[in-house]
Amino acid sequence: MKKIVLFMIGLFFLWGFVSAYQVDIDTPESLSIGKPLIVTGTTTLGIGTPIDVVLYYQQTSTAEIERKIVYVQPDQTFKTFFDTTRLKKGTYKVEVPANSLGSSSEPMRLIQLIDRSDEIEMSSLSRQAFNGKIYIAGTIKGGENSGVQIEIIGPDNIAVFGPSYINTNNAGGFSADVSITGPGDYEVSFTDAKGFIGTRTVSISGETTTSFIPMATATTPPVFSAHAKSSRDTPAYFIVRTVSGPVILHTSSSIDWVIEYVDDKGVLHMENNQGALNPERAEFLGKGKTIYVKIYPYTYADRSEVFLYAENVNSVLVSPTVPAVFAVTVPQTPTETPQSPLFPFAGLVAAGIAIFISRK
Repeated sequence: MKKIVLFMIGLFFLWGFVSAYQVDIDTPESLSIGKPLIVTGTTTLGIGTPIDVVLYYQQTSTAEIERKIVYVQPDQTFKTFFDTTRLKKGTYKVEVPANSLGSSSEPMRLIQLIDRSDEIEMSSLSRQAFNGKIYIAGTIKGGENSGVQIEIIGPDNIAVFGPSYINTNNAGGFSADVSITGPGDYEVSFTDAKGFIGTRTVSISGETTTSFIPMATATTPPVFSAHAKSSRDTPAYFIVRTVSGPVILHTSSSIDWVIEYVDDKGVLHMENNQGALNPERAEFLGKGKTIYVKIYPYTYADRSEVFLYAENVNSVLVSPTVPAVFAVTVPQTPTETPQSPLFPFAGLVAAGIAIFISRK
């Protein structure tokens, strides 16, 4: 009997010893193809212990893609990554295969690889002659009136631009001229608010040829935009950084908008000529200074989101506060005075007085 008890106690000790080892890993739930798949983990295994981390492709059956060996660090963590550049979209699994882990371990994660590369349509050439600059232009599907983050890595694996956001116009178009120092292959990566989109490679040749002709969009001034909710009581305010030359501002249509702007001399201007069918429009000569714009509907009943488009400017931003120039300037508000509820009441009182006097 004692032997059986001792044997059972030994089994419990052995089970506790085995189950004491924990391995937990963490990965993103989804990832765009081209971004590194980073795997981090914690464990109770000893420092320096080797751990296999395996990437599988999940389809009807599981296929091993790549296996890496990592070592437990002094803080009981480990980390590695897998290159997803040449992988296809679909479901993948990252796992630390082991048979002696504790029941509370989480040694496996599923990841969905997403391919967004078809959301980029490039209009600039993939092969360009070296002239001191690289020209990048195209459109982002679904990226209208927002922006795209661009990063350019040169042939020496050093960033020559960004990551930096550039505005997109009302068609999702973007363009940028970036200075470079020499020929070679430049990798251009694109990211938006949804995450990583994809990469494109532009080859710059050292030959001085005339084969590189900028697309028409290179000579057309880009249209910048921003949008905000606006009503007669709570107008939308914008900050427009102009360049030298004619500047054109116009709004979205469907509502009779009023544009007010304060020029570089502090003079307030107002435009309200187009009605609801056409975008409201303002034109002035830019001098490379910041102009503040106020937009609101002509009628008190309207309340909507207004888009401000600007040509021949450096940027358009929504002002988070009321600009000081509007706080101290008396607006030239067009006449559309709301009727006071006291007016009907005053009329009734006057009528009552008249009846009372007539009866006297």
